[in-house]
Amino acid sequence: MAQKSSHTPVGETATHVVPYPAAKLPSEGGSGHDAHQLEEGHVPMPEEIQYDTARVEKIYRKLDFRIIPAFWVLYFLCSAIRSNIGIAQTMNKNVHHDLVSVLGLTPRDLSTALALFYVAYVLFDLPSNLIMSRLSPRAWMARIVFAVGIIGCCFTAVKAPWSVKFLRFLLGFVIAGMWPGMSYYLTLFYPPSRTGKRIGMYFTAAQLSAAVVGLVSAGFQEMDGLRGLTGFQWMFLVYGLLGIMLGIALLFWLPDRPLAPGEKRVRHKYLRWLPTSPEALTGEDALIHYQDLKRVYHSRPWNMKDLWYVLIDWRMWPLVLMYFGVVGVGIGTQLYGSVIIASINPNFSGITVSLLFAPIWMMDFLAILISTPLADRFHKYRWVFFCAGCVIQIVGLIIVTFALSNDWARYGGLLIIGFGLGPTVPNCMAWTNEIFQKRHGEVGVAAASALVSGLGNLGSITTTYALYTGWPEDAKKGPHQYRKSNYTMIGILAVSIASTILLAVLLRIFGTEPSRRFVANSGSSDGEEIIDGAALRERQMRGFGGVLGRKKN
Repeated sequence: MAQKSSHTPVGETATHVVPYPAAKLPSEGGSGHDAHQLEEGHVPMPEEIQYDTARVEKIYRKLDFRIIPAFWVLYFLCSAIRSNIGIAQTMNKNVHHDLVSVLGLTPRDLSTALALFYVAYVLFDLPSNLIMSRLSPRAWMARIVFAVGIIGCCFTAVKAPWSVKFLRFLLGFVIAGMWPGMSYYLTLFYPPSRTGKRIGMYFTAAQLSAAVVGLVSAGFQEMDGLRGLTGFQWMFLVYGLLGIMLGIALLFWLPDRPLAPGEKRVRHKYLRWLPTSPEALTGEDALIHYQDLKRVYHSRPWNMKDLWYVLIDWRMWPLVLMYFGVVGVGIGTQLYGSVIIASINPNFSGITVSLLFAPIWMMDFLAILISTPLADRFHKYRWVFFCAGCVIQIVGLIIVTFALSNDWARYGGLLIIGFGLGPTVPNCMAWTNEIFQKRHGEVGVAAASALVSGLGNLGSITTTYALYTGWPEDAKKGPHQYRKSNYTMIGILAVSIASTILLAVLLRIFGTEPSRRFVANSGSSDGEEIIDGAALRERQMRGFGGVLGRKKN
């Protein structure tokens, strides 16, 4: 099968050289020559190399060491900067040095500020991800983190409600594309069926971040008044400075998109000031990865017609509704969890609320560690894992709503909600990767992951603007405080479950085969998709092979 020319990001050119003379690479039938190579001097590709699943797994573990820790740290810090406004509402409240008291925020001011973040996020998620697919993914991801750190520092200087709203909008603008960009970035190095566990790995950073923000805020509260700053101002400043330093460090650590054997990375003259980072893989590891994930190396630059085909693919919209429900509940719990705990027992101090907030996210963390590796091994049943998580959240919300006679039972309901959140978001994003990379290639992943994340975050806008403190009637003190908001959360989770089941049924009927229009527009001489080693293995589930003593090739 004739190969498509490799995709080279704007700002870089690819020069072909003879690759690794001692190594061998599988031939593909026919000449096996890249069209671009023929134009530049007929450089032959290496001959066939034999490898087994264990060898490939070793390479993916090596990539894990390079990519996942960096993603974990950046997601941890960005999540902390994004969500610390929630815990700032209760910090030093006993002396009226909390965010609400210092700035004179009304419940409507607060809900508007929180919602404006997601307005910007929804508007700019897709453009950011599409830019990332055109430029250097490494540089774009570092840019996002650096900008988030700067805005995080600026929160230290807020003096009025308008400044909080303005900075929350700016924060949504600069962070847009980070979450779907990370999902897209993974598909440059891993098969989509193996991205769920990796997404879960760094998604745990958000859970631990929420826990740590709650725990560490106790320390920041002890700094209240130091050098004229309140406790929450110290928190904003420290997290922001850490974000700036991390954004710079990522330029030196994260690898750029892999290049096919025979290509050499040459940067545009206007981008030579950027520091370089080592290639993700070299030698035989690079050659085996090329053979296993050839679709990535030979993707072509997308055009507006390709993007249009993604936008009109009906498979995206059930995924958006799935994400809408679970992210609405997740963000609502993250931003209002401390407020709900304080409403359960008004006698809790600010430090007690902070300490009780953390275990919710430890439960979420535990569920991710358990569920996402299993979902990857049984990737054809991701929808079951997703639905199970939604049902668990509904049970937790019912307990929080109706167990009025027992404060600790209601708190236990919050822990159950945290556990139910674990399997949902990573599996939704991994399922998006699986469907849209196969149907539409690289632009399918970039656009679909951004739209699922962006439009799905309308659930976050609903939660932050219309529910809890944003619903004055529902926020009135009393035993039924926030009951209607909890009902609404149960309703949107029901929508997520219905959308999941509908998509699973429709995929059984219509499948996920590559879009004919995409293949026809690909320029391939034989009109066929690239079938690499990973694509052959993805046709069946791994199950427990290799875990219970049975090797699965």
